[in-house]
This record gives sequence, C-alpha cells and structure tokens, in this order.
Amino acid sequence: MRFKLDENLPREAVKLLTEAGHEAITVTEQGLAGAEDEAIHAVCSQEKRVLVTLDAGFADIRRYPPKEHSGIIVLRPRSQDRKRILSAIENVMRTLIAEPVEGHLWVVEETRIRIR
Repeated sequence: MRFKLDENLPREAVKLLTEAGHEAITVTEQGLAGAEDEAIHAVCSQEKRVLVTLDAGFADIRRYPPKEHSGIIVLRPRSQDRKRILSAIENVMRTLIAEPVEGHLWVVEETRIRIR
C-alpha cells in the first residue's frame, strides 16, 4: 500500500510502514511542508496514496468525501507524543489486514478505529 505521512508525524512512522512492506513518504520529502490541506489532498489523490495525519480537518467528510480519495487516516491519540503516535500506526497496520482503507476515512483513537 502507498502512504503519504503529514508533516506532523514522526519520521519513525515511515520506517514502521516501510518495514511492513508498504511504500511511505512524507509531505516534507515532496516539498509540501506548510501546504494547504487541499493541496496535500490533491497530491495524495493524484498519486493514489493514503494520507496519514493528526490534522482533524481531514476528517470532514463534506470537504473530503471518502469515495473521492485513496483513503485518509486521522490519528487521534490522547496526547501527541511519539510513543502514542507510533502505537497508533501499529494499530493501523494490524487493522489493514482485515479492513480496506481505500475510499474510506479512518479515525484512529487509542481504543478503537472508526471507519466511514
């Protein structure tokens, strides 16, 4: 699976995904740091990449209808420390085995994943 990680995620998240056999890059690697959400969404759609972010704005299905993208994963840990973020990424990888992300919005909390 192909992922794009938002600039607000630790670099270790890329490593976790690539070690699991996925392709992962960051918005910073593509010179998109600080870009508007719409621009990041457009690039992800064009590249057919799943966006992984802490930005709750991407959970707005009116702005980003799930059927119009390759998938958006919004991480919502209780705190945004590195350990909790990486734990959420690991939870995502376990869930990818059973649930499709393409055309869906996943909101990943510490005890559950809501899929729309």
